Amino acid sequence: MNTKRNFNSSRAPRMSDAFPQAVIADNLIFISGTPGIDPATGQIISSDFEQQVRQSFSNIKTILEDAVSDISKVIKTTIFMVAGNDFAVVNKVYIEFFPNNAPARSTPQVMPFPAGILVSIECIAQI
Repeated sequence: MNTKRNFNSSRAPRMSDAFPQAVIADNLIFISGTPGIDPATGQIISSDFEQQVRQSFSNIKTILEDAVSDISKVIKTTIFMVAGNDFAVVNKVYIEFFPNNAPARSTPQVMPFPAGILVSIECIAQI
């Protein structure tokens, strides 16, 4: 690894000052866990799982674009979700964001997140 730098987009919500939204290393970008937070309000978009998944991917798309990448360059996603029976919803939204050549994916079920967060998505993409 020749270069490594933290990256934050002002157009996407930031979870904490303790860690960046993403790290760029050489030609890859590693996006930290990103929940469905509305960038305008800083609050969870809704208590609806599908809306949270869609907003999570929208936030990731924004971070990628601001880092001079693109959602089509995502190689791997990890979708952490509270309810294990929501795979159909995840698949529906996944196809919207990755209609062709979908990235590899892991989808573990996790203990509840704080503040009504039902899903958090991280990914690796090419720059």
